[in-house]
Amino acid sequence: MVLTDEVGRTLFEEYAAHRASDRGAEEIGWLLLGRREADEAVVLATLPAGTNRDAGEAHVRFNGPAQALGYRIVWQDDRRLTTVGVVHTHPGSLRHPSKGDLRGDREWVPQLKGGEGVFGIGTADASIEKGRAADPAAPPGVAQNPRPHVQCLGPLRFSWYALAAGDRRYRDLPVGLTLGPDLAKPLRPVWAEVEEYADRLDRLARQMAKVRFGVTEGRHGPALTVTVALAEPGHAVRVQLEGKEVRYYYESAGRVVQADLPETPPDQGVYLLLAELAGKG
Repeated sequence: MVLTDEVGRTLFEEYAAHRASDRGAEEIGWLLLGRREADEAVVLATLPAGTNRDAGEAHVRFNGPAQALGYRIVWQDDRRLTTVGVVHTHPGSLRHPSKGDLRGDREWVPQLKGGEGVFGIGTADASIEKGRAADPAAPPGVAQNPRPHVQCLGPLRFSWYALAAGDRRYRDLPVGLTLGPDLAKPLRPVWAEVEEYADRLDRLARQMAKVRFGVTEGRHGPALTVTVALAEPGHAVRVQLEGKEVRYYYESAGRVVQADLPETPPDQGVYLLLAELAGKG
């Protein structure tokens, strides 16, 4: 397995931030997206478990609708991306997937491309490796690879495994790094909006042919935008989601006009605007 350097940074940074938060005693996790090659998986994006995850000290269930929408947004720019695996943490020192993990993963991996998945386990016990203290001469902030399938940064550790359809146990998975982005990192500033409207926006994208998502500057900061292209070139309906605010716009040959709509969920608002445009036609 190969991780891009930004994917590696995302995992360590968000794991550290999680541990410092008021939910730090819970498990946390990420869905991994990338490209499956004949003999390796290249991880190019991470989707977070989400604020609305179901988690405790012994389990984490991701916010599935938000991850489905996040996948759709990242996939629109690189349709070779696929789900390659999952990372989750253990609050204690269990550096290997549990028996419960194995039962669930054995059911899941046959659905993945190639019938094989990548699985990472995060722990906060990297200061002890094989009963010895970590290298005291290691520069601070620099990751170490004490074993081919292990990455450590400060007290944090990720141990990597693979599981194929029909396997009865995981096998250690050597991990390498390459220069590259985390393609889902631009979604982090608008992840609250992704979670809030995931079901509605995913349904809108499935029902309409020309829907595109993006992150733009809103009135107070980054905003999630949804653009629905119309039949006439240069014409579109655009929705801007920023916090609890939902704003609607018409785009016509480079001209943008804000639509006057009452407070309306984004999918309903789009259909109201389309009906209004049809009436004018």
